[in-house]
Amino acid sequence: MGGLRELSAPFVALGPTGVAVRTRLKDLMPRDEEVLALVGAHLGALASKDLKARCADGLEHSTDTWAARKRVLTALSSSRWAGAVTKATHDQWALARRGQAAHLKSLEAGVRTITHRLSLPVGQKGGKHAPGGYRSRREWFAKTRRLHVLQDRLDAVRADHRAGRVRVVRGGRRLLGTRHNLAAAGLGETEWRGRWEAERRFLTADGESGKRFGNETMRVTPDGEVTVKLPAPLAHLANAKHGRYVKHGRYVLNSRVRFPHRGTEWADRIEANRAVAYRIHCDVQRGRWYLTASWQYAPTKTIAIEAALAHGVIGVDTNADHLAAWRLDVHGNPTGSPRRFHFDLTGSANHRDAQVRHALTRLLHWAKTCGVAAIAVEDLDFGA
Repeated sequence: MGGLRELSAPFVALGPTGVAVRTRLKDLMPRDEEVLALVGAHLGALASKDLKARCADGLEHSTDTWAARKRVLTALSSSRWAGAVTKATHDQWALARRGQAAHLKSLEAGVRTITHRLSLPVGQKGGKHAPGGYRSRREWFAKTRRLHVLQDRLDAVRADHRAGRVRVVRGGRRLLGTRHNLAAAGLGETEWRGRWEAERRFLTADGESGKRFGNETMRVTPDGEVTVKLPAPLAHLANAKHGRYVKHGRYVLNSRVRFPHRGTEWADRIEANRAVAYRIHCDVQRGRWYLTASWQYAPTKTIAIEAALAHGVIGVDTNADHLAAWRLDVHGNPTGSPRRFHFDLTGSANHRDAQVRHALTRLLHWAKTCGVAAIAVEDLDFGA
């Protein structure tokens, strides 16, 4: 008889380390949209070349190769734009590397499971901790073919991982695949091209503390004026005025922005010249431009678990289509009636994300009405 699963000691999760808020760039002039598209396309082309160079370096990457790539980009843009591009490149390569490692583990687990089940007699029942044999000779034969497919994939991914070779598509692999199935996606070639070009633009500027309003490349003033430092080849498009003269290399957008969510916190940061990163992107389907501001928090000390549970807690169990929640008193006894917060994980990624966010928002609102200061969620570890 197998033993019970070992329970780990409870802990208080760390608080948020950053925040991102988004607002719409309204009242843009056609000239503004044209300049943003030109700047985004120029920097996007540089980002594509830099990503290609980073992927070619593979595991041989070093600070020297990084500095060499940044010098090349600086001549074609600016030092700060070059820094933002190379940082984004490293993040994208690292994300692809982590995804590759996770895919490798998934393939290895699949190969182990199928190999084990093929070694058992057909129809043998499984136990609590191990699956049994396949139900029929037909299924057994189909799984032998599946095993060869997975083994070939595993060998290819393992070879890429050892060589430091990753597969990255700027603009998204799914959108790239849609190009060959435009009819099924309900898109024309012109519509697809517009989305593809919008996704491959690069208009992201890292913040820098000590600089005016926390960002020298994309600057947003407390009254909402947005200016962009133009790359060197596009400096002739500048329209920012300084006295009677055109201020070198800056373009002022006609739009005035405000952040309804966390706007006071954002204003406090820029008035203190603390770092704020900005990203401008276009939603081609809606024909709208958006500005996203993000910043990091200083690490804060986590409160003791006793303090978090002093006023009771909401216990949450995650399920395939809902969150099951129950209020617990300070002794761990359930009080009141349990609650369910449903979500639908079908459809597009944006729809699934919105469903989960909506369920979590309702859970948080209920926790506030209950007067508790903590929510307890099972720390699921499928590997264990």
